[in-house]
Amino acid sequence: MNIKKRSVWFLTLISLIAVITVFYISDRPSPFDGIALFSNDTLEDVDLVETSSTNEESFVSKSNAFEEMRMEVQDKRSKLHEQLTLKVGSNDFTAEEKDEAYTQIEELVKLDSTEAMLELIIKALGYDDALVRIEDNSVLIDVVSNEKSTKKASDIVYAVKREWPKAYNVEVKFNDQ
Repeated sequence: MNIKKRSVWFLTLISLIAVITVFYISDRPSPFDGIALFSNDTLEDVDLVETSSTNEESFVSKSNAFEEMRMEVQDKRSKLHEQLTLKVGSNDFTAEEKDEAYTQIEELVKLDSTEAMLELIIKALGYDDALVRIEDNSVLIDVVSNEKSTKKASDIVYAVKREWPKAYNVEVKFNDQ
C-alpha cells in the first residue's frame, strides 16, 4: 500500500513539474500599456514605441536565453529521471539499488522545486527574470537587471540562504536587459 501512495505522490509532482514547464515555455502576453490608449499617434509616439520595443526585445532575448538554459538543465534531469525510473521498475536490480534510485528521484524533484521557489523569491525582490541552478551545494544565479551592486547581490544571497540553508556557496551574476 505504501508503494501506491508513493507512486501517486510521485505522479502528482511530475504533473506539477510538467504544468510549470508548459507555463514557462508558453508565450507570455506583452504588458498592457494604458497610456498608449489616450495618446495621439504622431511620429514622435511611434519613435517612442519603437525604442521601447527594442528594449523589450533585448529583455526577451535575455529571457529566451534563460529559457534555453532552463530547458537544457530540465532535459538533462529528465533523462536522468527516466533512467532512474527504469531502474526502479526493472526486476534486474536489488531492492537496495531500487531504493537508492528512488531516493535520487526524490532528490531531483526536490531540486527542481527548490530552484523554482528560489527563482520566484528573486523575482519577488523586483528583478525581471532570474535563473537558478543548483549544483552540489553551490547555487548559481543569473539575474536580469540594469543595476549591478554588491548590496543587491548580497540581498539575493541573503534571501537564498534564508530559504535554503544548504546553499553554502552562492554566486550571483547580473545580466543587462
